[in-house]
Amino acid sequence: MGTIMRRIYCVVLCVMLWGGDSSVGRAQEFVLDVDLIYEVGTRWFDEYAPDELREYVDLPGPEEWRRFWQQLETAFASYELIDLAWIRPEAETALAYLEALPVTEPYAAWLSQRIDYLDMAHHVVAAHMDARHPLRPAPPPPQERPLAPPAPQPPVQVTPEENRAMQRAASRQVNWDRKLAGRAAPARADALVPGLKAIFDEEGVPGELVWLAEVESSFNPEARSPVGATGLFQFMPATAERFGMSLSPRDERLDPHKSARAAAQYLRFLYGRFEAWPLALAAYNAGEGRVGRVLREHDGSSFEDIADYLPSETRMYVPKVLSTVALREGVDPTRLPSPTERIARRAQMF
Repeated sequence: MGTIMRRIYCVVLCVMLWGGDSSVGRAQEFVLDVDLIYEVGTRWFDEYAPDELREYVDLPGPEEWRRFWQQLETAFASYELIDLAWIRPEAETALAYLEALPVTEPYAAWLSQRIDYLDMAHHVVAAHMDARHPLRPAPPPPQERPLAPPAPQPPVQVTPEENRAMQRAASRQVNWDRKLAGRAAPARADALVPGLKAIFDEEGVPGELVWLAEVESSFNPEARSPVGATGLFQFMPATAERFGMSLSPRDERLDPHKSARAAAQYLRFLYGRFEAWPLALAAYNAGEGRVGRVLREHDGSSFEDIADYLPSETRMYVPKVLSTVALREGVDPTRLPSPTERIARRAQMF
């Protein structure tokens, strides 16, 4: 399929998802009513699509979209790195659609950062299979047709030892440093970072950690995940309310400054509980209850002690955040001061 046809294809799917006369408000229906969206989009396609386009386009149905989002969430929560590697082609195609229209940008902002985990997993798994099992096929390249039922996976049997080795490679700090080296900061960062740093500083949290917003949302204040996390720092509703943000009549998670204050307060709380920034970041991603339980069960005291027992996403999330902070600020993020030290230093200045 040519480049022009692919672009048309992307626009068609976006119209399918949000309807021909969609508005920004419709974006919130993205994962809530795919049947209605599919029905509206199909009617539009049947009425307006030219005959020459129909032979190229095989539109995915609601069940395919539901399956894709479910598979993606399952892969992120998995302890098997190969699960993330195999869903990469579909995720990259989905991202192309989400980036095609402004109305879908909040979801693209969320997914674009998660593609990094799928990409890292793909390269690690492919390298491992090529080195250890040269006769086994590597994860497939991106496919032209979007969100199609996944092709049968080859009978790859990965032992626990192999999975552990691949997981450790995918979460190795030096690999994330290399992956992110030279990456430009998101467009909105220049305007937002100074104000966000001031808020973090007021809350006693190192201002360098505002770059967490790049990893969470690409610095898009309206970023949304399929499961309901929203805003620069991707708060779920319950956590947002826990740290003082209202969800109605206006969702305060969309306010960059209120979201930043809540994020700083949450990070300060997590550091107080776990006494290390890598553990605080792991808890921010995987949940404080999970991290606390894993530390107790495995008698751990550091992120490295428990990384083998955390989901694949969390294992890569922590080094990605640390590499992002190092890239943007030129500091060693593991040596950032604790909230207590930060508050003491600030007090000395006044």
